[in-house]
Amino acid sequence: MKWSETYIPTLREFPAEAEIISHKLLIKAGYIRKLTAGVYSYLPLMQLVLLKISNIMREEMNAKGAQEILMPVLHPAELWQESGRWQAIGKELMRMKDRHERDLVLGGTHEEVVTSLIKGEIRSYRQLPINLYQIQTKFRDEIRPRFGLMRGREFLMKDAYTFDADEESFKKSYQKMVDAYFKVFKRCGLDTKMVESDTGAMGGKAAHEFMVIVDTDGGENIIFYCDSCDYAANMDKATSIDLKKPREEKTKSKEKVHTPNYKTIEEVTQFLNMPKEKLVKTLLYKADGQMVAALIRGDRQINEVKLKNRLGALDLVMADAEPIQKLTGAAVGFSGPIGLKGVKLIADEEITKMTNFVTGANEDDYHLINVNVGRDFKIDFIADIRSASEGEGCPRCQKGKLKTAKGIEVGNTFMLGTKYSQALGAYFVDHDGKEKPFVMGSYGIGITRTAQAAVEKYNDEAGIIWPPFIAPLAINILPVNMQDEIQRKVAFEIYDQMREAKMEVLIDDRDERAGVKFVDSDLVGLPLRITVGKRFSKEKKIEIRARNTKEMVLADKEEAAEKSQKMLKEMGKFF
Repeated sequence: MKWSETYIPTLREFPAEAEIISHKLLIKAGYIRKLTAGVYSYLPLMQLVLLKISNIMREEMNAKGAQEILMPVLHPAELWQESGRWQAIGKELMRMKDRHERDLVLGGTHEEVVTSLIKGEIRSYRQLPINLYQIQTKFRDEIRPRFGLMRGREFLMKDAYTFDADEESFKKSYQKMVDAYFKVFKRCGLDTKMVESDTGAMGGKAAHEFMVIVDTDGGENIIFYCDSCDYAANMDKATSIDLKKPREEKTKSKEKVHTPNYKTIEEVTQFLNMPKEKLVKTLLYKADGQMVAALIRGDRQINEVKLKNRLGALDLVMADAEPIQKLTGAAVGFSGPIGLKGVKLIADEEITKMTNFVTGANEDDYHLINVNVGRDFKIDFIADIRSASEGEGCPRCQKGKLKTAKGIEVGNTFMLGTKYSQALGAYFVDHDGKEKPFVMGSYGIGITRTAQAAVEKYNDEAGIIWPPFIAPLAINILPVNMQDEIQRKVAFEIYDQMREAKMEVLIDDRDERAGVKFVDSDLVGLPLRITVGKRFSKEKKIEIRARNTKEMVLADKEEAAEKSQKMLKEMGKFF
């Protein structure tokens, strides 16, 4: 490819709208352009990256026996209503109506469609297992699109679906896909950590996410992992154990204490001269329009995803001051569990182990001390509804401590069980002659998200540093002065030599200042740069420079292809 004939609209400044480095670089380096919130055009170099990632996925999916298909983007609403997700997903489901006022969905995932496809087609256990996948544009009506391709409303995704006769067969299918995912990301130059995750609106029995660990603002997911075993989970799934043993004490008589205008945890505990862990917060929510009270220790943070799942709610929002005043008779900051009527109490597991704790008194400027579960109030539900904290004990090995890291989710896998096959009436005849629902799995990789994750992981002050296997092109040939006949001639000789060797090469044949071309070369981030400049005129040597290590070697022009291939091979070991 010739730079002069390729659409690479680099910018001199970072775009004002971009927040994280990968988003900034993809726009500045001419890879993407924003059309509207969460929707981007992929320019020529980006399209090459996406094709490479897609091809890696195809090779690894096919190697595991998966078969590529292509399903419709436009889905009838009836399928989603039948599965129950028309309401469960809520506003993130991209909906529309046709001219006949029929409801339609722009697919963000295809569990309903693929189950409908298999239903009635696969009738016998002898036809199982089967694994189908596609690479397709998806849609999601994000409330706040951000971070470029990380959280968009339109994105490219590989989604796969397995159908098995029983759990034993499914476990084998699931493991095949897990193995394939690790290979896909490794070939993309990304080490990933597989973590337990919440199933969310997808449903099913369990789920995992594949995270790229980064130390930048682009790591919007917090993951917890054990320093002694292989336990790892995202924030919405992670559990922990308190390594501190609760102090044994005799129950005391409950007392009401005047706490004038002290509302916050810090204010109340400081006034009462007590540690935060001796206070129980009563947090009031509306779950599908109904008020509920969630109890959690004062030094803990509630996890609203866990709470929502335990309640089985489609919609969960924290109550405003007015309904809190109406329910408790007090302002925000003085709510407590005692005397609440018509409200279900859901308490974190830790509350049941506490003795003589502090709560709000449901009266302005008052709190209660020496409150105890059972004697003073009853709990309707006990569940893990808090967020884990770094340094707490591992729930699996119960020996190690939890550490945290920032991660970018690039893939996920779901153990769906029979959720969709039963809901949509998809059955097969087993070897015993009985009809049974398919045991299903769902597996997704965000292709556009994987590309941006690589940029978030690999960059420097000059620009992008692409891993060689997903770089749009391998080499940028840079003649310093296109007006110099020798430099121009040698650059094109190397260009032709490399094209004959089937190497992916770009030549910067623009009649631009050398500084501009060098800056653009680093910004675009191709793995190697071959410079043909004054050194060739003096020493007959070209410079081959690695973008990642900045290593530079001199070579004769005839050695350009051979030495470049060797450097690219070595470079692959760094990713």
